[in-house]
Formats: sequence, C-alpha cells, structure tokens
Amino acid sequence: MLYFDHAATTPVHPNVAEKMDEVSRLDYGNPSSVYSSGRSSKSIIETARSQTAKMIDAEPSEIFFTGSGTESNNIVIWSVLHQKNKHVITSCIEHPAVLKVLEELTAFGLTYDILPVDSTGLINPSDLKSAIKKDTGLISIMYVNNEVGTIQKFDKLTEIAKEHSIPFHSDCVQSLGKIPISTKDLKIDYMSFSAHKFYGPKGIGFLFKRNGVPIKPLVIGGGQESNIRAGTENLSGIAGLGVAAELVSIELEERANHLRELETYFKSKIYDICPQAIFHGNTNFYAPGICSLAIPKCKNEVILAKLDRKGIEISNGSACSSGTVGLSLVLKEMGIEDEINKSTIRVSFGRENRIEDVSILVKSIGEILNE
Repeated sequence: MLYFDHAATTPVHPNVAEKMDEVSRLDYGNPSSVYSSGRSSKSIIETARSQTAKMIDAEPSEIFFTGSGTESNNIVIWSVLHQKNKHVITSCIEHPAVLKVLEELTAFGLTYDILPVDSTGLINPSDLKSAIKKDTGLISIMYVNNEVGTIQKFDKLTEIAKEHSIPFHSDCVQSLGKIPISTKDLKIDYMSFSAHKFYGPKGIGFLFKRNGVPIKPLVIGGGQESNIRAGTENLSGIAGLGVAAELVSIELEERANHLRELETYFKSKIYDICPQAIFHGNTNFYAPGICSLAIPKCKNEVILAKLDRKGIEISNGSACSSGTVGLSLVLKEMGIEDEINKSTIRVSFGRENRIEDVSILVKSIGEILNE
C-alpha cells in the first residue's frame, strides 16, 4: 500500500513505538503514588512534558496532556461557560471539534459569530475587528487548515485580540512537523495539538495554556495535570508523544524540505497529465505537503475508489468526512463551485514517501483519467 493521507493520521515512528513498548512493560506504577515505581512513572511524564515544551518554545508548566486535539479544543471552549463574557468568534473553516462544540453550547448561554474567509482560506482582520462585542470572551481560529493547508496570518489577528484583551485559542493540530511553532512569537493563549499528526500514538494530545491565563477543567476527578485534566495518565502514550516531539525538534527542517520536494514534484507531474488541474489554498501562506487538488469533470469518489484498488490511499478532505460522498464545507466556504468541489481530492505526504512513490501515484491518476 502507498499511503498519502498524512493529514488524517501518521504512522507511529519506530522510535516512538519502541519507547511505548518499553514503558508499557516496565513502568506500571501510578504516577500519583509516592513510592519508587510511582515516582519513576511521574518522571517519565515530566520528561515528556519538557520534550513537548521545547518543540513549541514553551515552558513545561504550560503543557497539559489530554486525550486528543479534540479534547483540548473542548476544554478551552467549555471554559467560556464559566466566564462573564460568553461570546466566541471563530471562522467558517474550523474543524468540527470547534464548530460543533460552539453549536452545542448555545443551549447553555454561549453565543458565537463565524468569520468568512477569502478564496484562499484567509481571514480578513477587519472582519475580526467588526465581530468583536462587549461580551466577547474568546477568539478561536485554526492555524493550519486541515484540507487546503492555508496558514492564517496571526500577527494581525492576535494584535486585534490583545488590543481588546480577548483570549486567543488556536487548533494547531495540522502544524507540527511541517512548520516551526513558537508560542513566544505567536502570542496565542491556548493551542491544541494531537500526537498522531506528527508520528506519535493515537489517543493522546496536549494543550498549551500560557501561564497566567484562566481555564476550567472539563474532566473532573483526581486533579491530575494540575487540576486541568483528571484521570490516571496514559503513561505509554505520553512517553510516545514526548519522543515524537523530540524528533520534531531535531528533524523539522529536514522533514519540511522533504515535504516541499514531494509536493513540488507532484504538482509539476500532475500538470503534465492534467493541465486543467486546480490546486486550492494560498500559494504564499501554506504548510508543505498538503495538496487539495481538483481534477475537473472527474468525481473524487471515483478516483479514491480506483486508487484504492491499485493499492494507493488518499482522501477527499477531512478525515471526519472521508468515505462519505458530499461537498467539502471548507471548499464551499472558500467559494469553490460545487462541481469543482465534487472533483477535489486531498493528497498529503509524509516522511516515508519517496519521489518514486509519487511517480506511481501520478501515473495511476493518469491511467484513471485515460479510462
């Protein structure tokens, strides 16, 4: 099988799997216990916390382990209910882990406004400024879009938030391993991440919360993670996340260059076999390795099915909607007409892909078009 859906999930890195196996076999102590095996487990967690903090230029005290990026998003948004200001501003191309949560919480008094984007997926800062109300208590805007790869220009957006003293949250799940992340530079208060997007295990994520900003727990119990996320910690998952984070810190430039090489080659060869191909997203502000591609007059579900029979795996967009026939809401919000939307596939490259693999992919797409 040739796998080109790394924006959905990534294979676990061998070093990560080795660490998780070691911890699962040898470190059984409860991290909240005071005896030796418990202290050893606690040390593993704190080592991973430091590795994770270093990856995003944060302090270890600002890292909180969760079950996923989705849970991290939920913690931040549910916290708004405990505030006086319960109005949230978000964008129309957010993940369901933001948009569906906001919709659900209207029953508890939360209100929200959704900002539009342009044809490349970027938000106009003036739209953000106009949407701010007296009771706006949170701005939540994705950093790297999971379908088209567009990177939001946060400098203007966070500046507006700071001018109005409004906390800023970002779903940053698609960013790690593709672009540098510095919490010092981005000036964001809360950031959500998931390990399985950067060659870590599934079922573990983390939340960055800048020191000094408030938050309330979503899961309440024993008080783990400084009372932000109760429950006995997923020790092997956290250890695996830590190793995956350390690898990002070491290999980021190499990985990003590799993704750019594959993407550049893919685009040039696609135009050779299909000159009318359309690539969505912003050509200046985007994360390498995510290609949202429309092949006019060729339905995406047909391409996906035929590639699958050839042993090649891609998707038609977000993993949350992959496998279903329908329009991408992200592309729809970007103003992409329905026929082009229905002809769009997403190819997302990873560290194990090679130029030879991309050649096979392009050749296979060409064979499908010729049919």
